[in-house]
Amino acid sequence: MSQQPAPAPARQPLDEHAADSVRAYAAAERAKTDVLASVLEDIAANGYPAPESGVVWETARDAHLAHLAHLADEQPRVA
Repeated sequence: MSQQPAPAPARQPLDEHAADSVRAYAAAERAKTDVLASVLEDIAANGYPAPESGVVWETARDAHLAHLAHLADEQPRVA
């Protein structure tokens, strides 16, 4: 087996708009990951939250779907 690294694949440059979009997506994903990491760190430090302090997932789902429906109703429609 060879110890030489594999050659890097050729790359195509992105236009500035596409590069900005990729950076924005990366920042959003990084923010979500940071939130998840902080929740996991809190659980590691303090243990799991008590079940009675939480929200039943069906309730959270229904509230989220109602919020999405409200947002959809506010969107202008194109005929």
